[in-house]
Amino acid sequence: KSGSKMSAPITKALIYGGKTGWIGGKVATMLKEQGAEVVLADARCENRADVAKELDEVKPSHVFMAAGITGRPNIDWCEDHKPDTIRTNVIGTLNLADLTNERNIHCTIYATGCIFKYDDAHPLGSGIGFTEEDVPNFDESFYSQTKGYMEPMLKCYPNCMILRVRMPISDDLIHRNFITKIVKYERVVNIPNSMTVLYEMLPASLAMAKKGLTGVYNFCNPGVISHNQCLDLYKKYIDPTYTYKNFTLEEQSKVLKAGRSNNELDATKLMKDMPEGIEINDILTAVELCMQRMQKNLTEEFGPLPDSLPKEFRKN
Repeated sequence: KSGSKMSAPITKALIYGGKTGWIGGKVATMLKEQGAEVVLADARCENRADVAKELDEVKPSHVFMAAGITGRPNIDWCEDHKPDTIRTNVIGTLNLADLTNERNIHCTIYATGCIFKYDDAHPLGSGIGFTEEDVPNFDESFYSQTKGYMEPMLKCYPNCMILRVRMPISDDLIHRNFITKIVKYERVVNIPNSMTVLYEMLPASLAMAKKGLTGVYNFCNPGVISHNQCLDLYKKYIDPTYTYKNFTLEEQSKVLKAGRSNNELDATKLMKDMPEGIEINDILTAVELCMQRMQKNLTEEFGPLPDSLPKEFRKN
């Protein structure tokens, strides 16, 4: 059902979550570099009348929805802030989908793939990933619960492309970067997962929006990578003195309010529908290339590594 009947150049993009959001900000920068007119939304997506007015005033060719509550410092926040979480992640996202559909505007939604967990039909290490048709089976965090019941609703809107992002990785030390997060943890679990390297995947999302693709996509680099493999690459390129300790899922659950999703998502549909000229590497290659870029970026920004790294990254 991924028809390209909405195929059109991105002439004017309206971005929700573009002013303060991590992914929204990156999308805005990329679109400007491609010569599109970019408008960062003023309306809060939960305020339906404001969004309607903004869409009618701006008249975008494309809308990008990258506003969402993930909580600070992490999704455990959502457990104690349920109405706030619903307001943005459910009401806000549905407003956007509904209002853009009324106006026949293509809407890209940066959603999440953290709505699945390994199960008997998709065992860890089997290489059998969840497909776009699979029904969410993970609801051990309120964040994932809200995202899990959103997806079947968003699928009903013929103008929406819903991208299941997972554990997004960037080539800097921003606190949202999955690798930055786990580097700072005292202990980490070690489980293979599908992940999204933004340097490769965000340009892909823009190409997909231009192509007019709609429906759900597993929006991860093909294959899986474990926490330890990520940290070993961090050691190799960023800080050879870095050390980490593992603990089990049972031990992890004692220090977290909410469960965490671990899964493999099948990239077949994504790769099949990917517009020509877009290169997507397997996750191991993509993370290694990402660490190489990070090494270069950090050396330019701070000086020789690892001594120049900000203190919170030096455990020793």
